[in-house]
Amino acid sequence: MSITLVATTRTDLGKGASRRLRHTDHTPGVVYGSGKDPVSLTFEHKELMKVEGIEAFYSSVLSLEIDGVAEQVLLKDIQRHSFKERIQHLDLLRVDATHALQTTVPLHFLNEDTATAVKNGGVIAHLANELEVTCLPADLPAFIEVDIANVEIGQTVHISDVVLPKGVESVELIKGEEHDLPLLAITAKKVVAEDEEEATTEAADAAE
Repeated sequence: MSITLVATTRTDLGKGASRRLRHTDHTPGVVYGSGKDPVSLTFEHKELMKVEGIEAFYSSVLSLEIDGVAEQVLLKDIQRHSFKERIQHLDLLRVDATHALQTTVPLHFLNEDTATAVKNGGVIAHLANELEVTCLPADLPAFIEVDIANVEIGQTVHISDVVLPKGVESVELIKGEEHDLPLLAITAKKVVAEDEEEATTEAADAAE
């Protein structure tokens, strides 16, 4: 999914200026990187709210139009109001189509409800919900799928078990095999405690 952000440059800087922007239903931001000077930006808050709930907004290459000129960026940071449904500030990083980027991508676990291990009483433990990857901007996936249909009770899914899209590498695996982190495990349901509790209850009833 392609997401476009529209912004204008701003020269009125500082906390007071940002506060005034927010009072007019606008959001301050900044774009930096690729050897260029940082540029302070202004966004329409209502337009940001249209995309902030889209998963791809946080992990995909975005198109940023500044005064009508487009460039590719990644969302690096988003600041929210402590209790209001409001975006306070955006940090965006320019990306170069010819240079690999490094970012995190969400994991989508498939067949959690239909996996045989789960039907046989296995309990899923999520150990990670995103993966740090490196790739060219054009190869960046919005998410990475992890199929657990054939994972058995007692097994753990590691990074090396995941088939990554073409051109995408795991940052952790590049560091070495010792960084092959676990992503998900299926364990047997613990029934010992329940049996002990039932036995204790029965003993108490008998004593009465």
